[in-house]
Amino acid sequence: MFRYHPLEAASVLALSAALCALPSGAEAQTSTTVLPSVTVDAPHAAARAKPAGSKPRVRAASARRPPKLATAPAVAAAPAAGASPGETLAATRDGLNRAPTGQTQTTIDRSQFDNRPSFSVADVLRDSPGISIKQGNGPRDFGISIRGSNARNGFGIRNLVIFDDGFPVTQPDGLSRSDLIDPHAYGAIDVVRGPSSALYGNYATGGALNFRTRPGGSIDGVEYGVDGGSFGYLNNYLAAGKKVGNFEGSLFASDARGDGYIGNSWFNTQTVNFLGTLQVTPDDRFTFKLINNDLTARLPIRSSLNQFYQNPFQQGCATGATAAPGCGTVSLFNNGFNGTKSTETAVQAGLGREDRRTIVGGRWEHDFDNTTTWRNQFVFDDRNINQPTGSTSAQGDYPSYNFMSDLTKRGELFGMDSTTMVGGWYNTLTTTGTTWNVAPAGNATLGLPQSSLYQSTTNYGVRAREEIKLIPSVTAVAGVGWETTTLNGVNTLLSYPVINNAAIVGATVTKAAPVFTNTAPEFALIYKPDNEWQLRARVATGYGTPQVSNLFVLPSGLPGNNTSLKTQTNLGYDLGADWSPNKSMKVSATAFYEFFNNELVSQATPVAGITYTFNAPRSEHRGVELAAQWAFYQGWQLTAAYTYLDEVYTDYTESISGFTFNRAGNKIPGISPNELTARLGYDQLSGPLQGLGGFVEVQWKDSFYMDNANLLKAPGYEFVNLNLHYKTDLVSDSFKSLNLYVEVRNVFDRTYVASANNIANSVTAAGIQNPASVLANSTNSIYAGSPRAFVAGMRIAFR
Repeated sequence: MFRYHPLEAASVLALSAALCALPSGAEAQTSTTVLPSVTVDAPHAAARAKPAGSKPRVRAASARRPPKLATAPAVAAAPAAGASPGETLAATRDGLNRAPTGQTQTTIDRSQFDNRPSFSVADVLRDSPGISIKQGNGPRDFGISIRGSNARNGFGIRNLVIFDDGFPVTQPDGLSRSDLIDPHAYGAIDVVRGPSSALYGNYATGGALNFRTRPGGSIDGVEYGVDGGSFGYLNNYLAAGKKVGNFEGSLFASDARGDGYIGNSWFNTQTVNFLGTLQVTPDDRFTFKLINNDLTARLPIRSSLNQFYQNPFQQGCATGATAAPGCGTVSLFNNGFNGTKSTETAVQAGLGREDRRTIVGGRWEHDFDNTTTWRNQFVFDDRNINQPTGSTSAQGDYPSYNFMSDLTKRGELFGMDSTTMVGGWYNTLTTTGTTWNVAPAGNATLGLPQSSLYQSTTNYGVRAREEIKLIPSVTAVAGVGWETTTLNGVNTLLSYPVINNAAIVGATVTKAAPVFTNTAPEFALIYKPDNEWQLRARVATGYGTPQVSNLFVLPSGLPGNNTSLKTQTNLGYDLGADWSPNKSMKVSATAFYEFFNNELVSQATPVAGITYTFNAPRSEHRGVELAAQWAFYQGWQLTAAYTYLDEVYTDYTESISGFTFNRAGNKIPGISPNELTARLGYDQLSGPLQGLGGFVEVQWKDSFYMDNANLLKAPGYEFVNLNLHYKTDLVSDSFKSLNLYVEVRNVFDRTYVASANNIANSVTAAGIQNPASVLANSTNSIYAGSPRAFVAGMRIAFR
């Protein structure tokens, strides 16, 4: 007898909708190892009486935990069956954030960074191909790019979606920040690459990241660690976790501070990250998530290329009057709103950031039966900023709300094993922010307001996804997402036309209320002929709408009308192969080709901290990603992650001061064509030195263009890191293990560019583009990378 099931019908609809919606051509729809055990003798053994008749605990001093080598990133796409044998349905749903079947994906396991001082995402994400990192506006604020997706943006993280234990930490306006990420808290990071809006919605043109905290049961006690080193760096952190009955919880807290290696870059930041899960009934689970980060930091001024060569670390920059050559400066109104100006350095003006980010989330999962799970998730995310980063200071509170609900079913479709997911979501952010003039009185003193921006961003949509095992060796994936985004902004520009008269105020109001509707299909095939090989092919789409703040910034950096911005869309093709001939070798290779329409590109403006965003009508991104792990001899291991990118404008005419220039065929600025991270490590697996190890690591980033005309390049670099580490079990009633490590970073003390925001081209009165020698004086672009630094740390685990 035929039985109708709504999810089976949805499976058929997901397949047919994805196949029908796929666009034609280039158009996209809208370990550590262990040394000999150390016995810790303590007087408590005599003081603590044992119950009569109790058996003594016997520990053999020679008993050692089996050594565990650092694991290279898992580079293969997710297993082609949609679920591993014995895997729970909840775990299958979690896999859609970790390793969606058919997607090019990397998992960076904790063993990759457990034996080194990891301060920020830059220390861990480089182990994945396709990832590029650049220094942002703060100690742990980094621009994270997947396949060049965010490399050309000058502020925050865009064009990818970030999760923390499956809870979104990308706000509804598409902005993510990495200030709240302390790598010590995490057990793994999943990097999902390629257009992913069918699964993750708006802004997932480049892919997604999922940071996974350590489960409480894996911590099973308390751990205390401390890292410290050059430039006054000190990070005290604590991890605690347990699994008791039906509850499992983990808590991480850290306090990091330092003087910074560039003038005016000291920082003080505290982070708390909690995850708790309660199995209320056999069919119901509740998960609670809390993240809070407080940041106080001073901020240097980004340099021009010439300033970088003169004074990369901005030393001798106490005041504008006595500033050494190469010091960055800002021009501030003497009275705080109009008239004459003074030139001040970042130290003199007191530039910096004082921000707080609080995220609270809850998730309820209900199993209707052993094949169907319903998941509901709600997140409140509040970003509160006070950012005097240049001649102006941005202030505001940005609360957002995000609700997601979906059904996942595992079973059969047309007699074939299948996994079906259907769901919907709604999220919104509404706030008013004010931009103030900074006055030259020191300590980021505020003058009068320059502008205010009311902004509202609302997204809602639905998605459907189907995974079918066509035959034991072949799995097909089809998915589709539909979403409507509504932006609403009112920008009020204030002017003070009478010198030294703050009472007379003019206001220019610019409004925008665009509505965008986008559809994103995807389709993938995975072929696994044997245990050694896996082949995969994928075609998918992505989309990303502008942010409200993009609509009101002119190329000059001043507020104005930029409300004609459109949604960027991309259509991408992936072909990949994963080869594991034995347990000691893993190799993964992926080639991709993506076609963008109306790509959103940002460039620096003359106003420090302010970027201008425009649409490039058509562009193409293509490249190759390679990852390899080879344990070629006992204790030795070689790992490498390499990315090649070739990204060009194919249709873009730029207008500068009334003159037009065809940029078709030019490289998109900010994109480094070659990046490599390679590591050769050794760990002693036995004998008296068991647990002692080390590695040498090389990082290489190729030079890249900084401007649309491809006239000026930021220099490439390569540097070497050295690491020595040691881990041992402790035989004690109180202590479990001890981990020690020391690292020398940038061993040969190379001076390099850690961040270079795109700069604007300029022309002469005759309409001739200014050469590279003139562009090299364009400020507000470059931060230097750290000189040679020494960092050491220890971590001790308690029972």
